[in-house]
Amino acid sequence: MTNHTPIGPVMLDVEGLTLAPHEQEKINHPNTGAVILFSRNYQNPQQVTELINSIRAARKGDILIAVDQEGGRVQRFQTGFTRLPPASCYAEAPELAESAGWLMAAELLAVGVDFSFAPVLDIDCGISQIIGNRSFSTDPTLATQLASLFRKGMNAAGMAATGKHFPGHGAVALDSHLTLPTDDRDLDSIRAKDFLPFKHLINEGLEGIMPAHVVYPNIDPNPAGFSAFWIQQILRQELNFNGTVFSDDLSMAGAASVGDFPERARLAQLAGCDMLLVCNNPLAAEQVLEALPITQDPLREQRLKRMQGKPEQSKGFINSEKWQQTSHLINQLIQKHA
Repeated sequence: MTNHTPIGPVMLDVEGLTLAPHEQEKINHPNTGAVILFSRNYQNPQQVTELINSIRAARKGDILIAVDQEGGRVQRFQTGFTRLPPASCYAEAPELAESAGWLMAAELLAVGVDFSFAPVLDIDCGISQIIGNRSFSTDPTLATQLASLFRKGMNAAGMAATGKHFPGHGAVALDSHLTLPTDDRDLDSIRAKDFLPFKHLINEGLEGIMPAHVVYPNIDPNPAGFSAFWIQQILRQELNFNGTVFSDDLSMAGAASVGDFPERARLAQLAGCDMLLVCNNPLAAEQVLEALPITQDPLREQRLKRMQGKPEQSKGFINSEKWQQTSHLINQLIQKHA
């Protein structure tokens, strides 16, 4: 495809199972770069393939398509897809972590999705219900090993991975969708535990990271996704991360403390986010698209291009022996926990 328009810095969503005419215009805005799909956008593989094709056709250039397809509580596409277990289940079947990452990625790539926001790199500290079994383990070393295998599987299928929620969301009880959680630990404690999976996967070439809508007041007064300290000083300089930084959803209550939507977008970008998520609020997405200056940023472009799916790597996998075997083993694991 001839790329007329670069990938912009805003990720938005669409309302239904098909693309509405007014949404086509929004998708073709120079600041749009990605669309995230939710359960409400999904009926079956054929319908979602058509929806994705119409989104790509509306964009006169490249656009990324994303979804949250971790497994467990967070799996937007279910009918016609393998149901995946929560990440914590792989601790008892470590040999399945890589296969599950491959399967999840291959099934999504087959319908035209570029990437899933996975794996979760938070360490479960037994406190956060919103993270809980979405974490691979309470043990940082095991969580790191399993997340690394899961990513390896994703990569083998042709999908880039996004680790979340930096620097760690596992030690706060509150849900950042509803409020702004505070983590009172000091930097050394977080470095010694929560950094481990991020550091390891960054060294392995992790393509994307999403910061947490959490404040660590003993370290920096801003939520991590609006903090130049966390994104530029720690992530870019100390940990040498050179992939894409995705803001968490700017519509979440955890982001409200910093101002209105254009201000949230401005501050997240200033802090170092490459891609800004504005979900479940079409008006807010329009405000952000209009308010952000339209800029060419070759480095951002390069990072975002690495997030594009490579479906040719796992083409023809559905009903292959590998797919059937993996799907069967994953179903067995889920039934054990049912």
